[in-house]
Amino acid sequence: MSGRSRELSELQADLERAGLHTLSGRPAPHSRVLLIAGRPGSGRTSLAEALVARAAGRYPDGVLRARLTDPGGAPVPTERTVRDLLAALGPDPVPAGAGDDELTETLRAALGTRSVLLLLDDVTSAEQVLDLLPDNRDCLVLAVASGPLTGVPDVRPCTLGGLERPAAVSLLASRAGAPHRTTVDPGSAELVAEACGDLPAALVMVGGWLAARPKLSVADAAKQLGLLPHTDPLERAFRLVADSLAKAPSRVLRMLALAPSGLADAHTASSLAGCSVATAQGILEQFLRLGLVHNSTLAPGCYEVPRCLDPLLRAELAEREGPEESMLARARMLERTVRQLRACHAITEPEGSEARKRLAFMPRTVRFGTAEAARQWLEERRPAMIAAARLAVDEGEGRLDGLARRLISALARAFDAHRSPQEAAPELYRLHELVLDVAERGGLQRERAAALLNLGDLDARTGRHSRALARYRAALDAARDGRAGPRGRRVPDHFAAGRALESIGSTYEDVSDWARAADWYGRALEHHQTRDAQAAAARVHGRLGAVHTCAGRLDDALREWRAAAANFRRLQDARAHARALSEVARVQEYAGRPQEAVRTCRLAIQAVRPTGDARLHAALLLRLADACDRIGDVREGRKQRRAADELLRSHNGGYDAESTCETNS
Repeated sequence: MSGRSRELSELQADLERAGLHTLSGRPAPHSRVLLIAGRPGSGRTSLAEALVARAAGRYPDGVLRARLTDPGGAPVPTERTVRDLLAALGPDPVPAGAGDDELTETLRAALGTRSVLLLLDDVTSAEQVLDLLPDNRDCLVLAVASGPLTGVPDVRPCTLGGLERPAAVSLLASRAGAPHRTTVDPGSAELVAEACGDLPAALVMVGGWLAARPKLSVADAAKQLGLLPHTDPLERAFRLVADSLAKAPSRVLRMLALAPSGLADAHTASSLAGCSVATAQGILEQFLRLGLVHNSTLAPGCYEVPRCLDPLLRAELAEREGPEESMLARARMLERTVRQLRACHAITEPEGSEARKRLAFMPRTVRFGTAEAARQWLEERRPAMIAAARLAVDEGEGRLDGLARRLISALARAFDAHRSPQEAAPELYRLHELVLDVAERGGLQRERAAALLNLGDLDARTGRHSRALARYRAALDAARDGRAGPRGRRVPDHFAAGRALESIGSTYEDVSDWARAADWYGRALEHHQTRDAQAAAARVHGRLGAVHTCAGRLDDALREWRAAAANFRRLQDARAHARALSEVARVQEYAGRPQEAVRTCRLAIQAVRPTGDARLHAALLLRLADACDRIGDVREGRKQRRAADELLRSHNGGYDAESTCETNS
């Protein structure tokens, strides 16, 4: 790394040295911590990345990165950092809805068997490091902060100031476009380095400014810096560069303060500043040469605003743009992101579908050529888009709530299309929590009910049954309250209420509380029957039948399954009708009535035959074969098994008949 070879060598030597606890004969139970401390602009993050590049081979399980301060200076909640680290570890993410303690323990357990290098950037306190410190000597934590981390045991610090003057001049020369510009006037080069406080970030910007102006000399740069009234070297260099920008790049630059997590691509910059994507791309490349942005290590394909410049950009934005224009820029960015997410989802839909038809009318700049390209884009931009949703909810003061809901909905659809349910669950949980915040702030009971139901589903899926029940009961109350209708009357959300009733019953069923499950399913059935929701009523009859079967109430189970079969027949849903008849036969077998089970199986086979569903047809044939065996008709049983095998071979290329039967039963 330019100008930091001594510090880099010292850090590498620190990797070889034993810690103080080890020398005392009491090795610490946690990983070692190296600290790179320095003021903003001193190149502390670049030095950390240089050390990571050299040391990564020592840690076979890879490098994990986390930034512990948000743009604006707020510390990142530990819960969010841990989730991001666990997602990076993969492939088994932390359960959705896990609390802080569970998250931390899960991370410690995951790192306890690995050898990783953990780079923590923009650390603000020792507690942030201690919360993430692995209990494993095979790991290394590399922390980057502005000062010491008192309280972290056995931390080995490397404190950065400005570069040594020859190194500062060398860095300026390397960025200025031609080395002779500094060698012909070494005195002016030293004046520039002094004006920049020998800080790498300032020198890079001034070097970029010179490279863009080949007719100017280093003395001109020194003179321009001397005329600026700013006492802070970093701000002085920033003002030299920012004040030299044309109108369009100047606006893009200050609007980058609104970029979620400080990450921006051409689409983000275009929507924030209200220019074309091509123009924004050219401006970002100009900024890269000027040292105003750099390529992101956290989100490949994006540019990142250096954190040392974030306060300066925010001050520039506050001075040059009013609150209304900033809000409008956020709205444009969210609208563009929604369109990209819709395109990301649509590319996974079948040709000829409505989503693909709508995709054809979208601008080329937001479309994707393949589903794989869309998936890669989603993974790269995922942290920034989740940050965008969070910012829309937190900073919009309610004015961006509509766009926030649309963005969250589009994100959820994209996750469903490109990620497995297990992979998507933790982030979907966070998104539904954001929707809940918006709904509660705006008194939107229908949206509140939907968010609570989704959260309850994720809680139930991860075994948090008590929390799921609380979510479902709250959703039921919200659904009954509904929305404001004509003349101020409240209109209940009957669909959400029915779903909440069924979900409560399902949760009690999951914990084998058959009595309560039957009670709540009964309430759901009454709810659906009152509103003549025949399909929902048929479904709940089946759920009641399953609960009664598990509880050993076979007469009640037969009654409910027969009611389900009758309802599905009236609805002309042949597959569901056949499945319900199959369950009737199963209960008849349990009740010791095999002759009736044989007759019912034959009725089910008659029902499914017109549908062409080979797997279900074969499963029913196997059930009939079992029933025939029970009544002593072994020959008929063998005949039905052969028929099932032939059916599967002809339609599905040789599915295993027994596993098919289990799946459908």
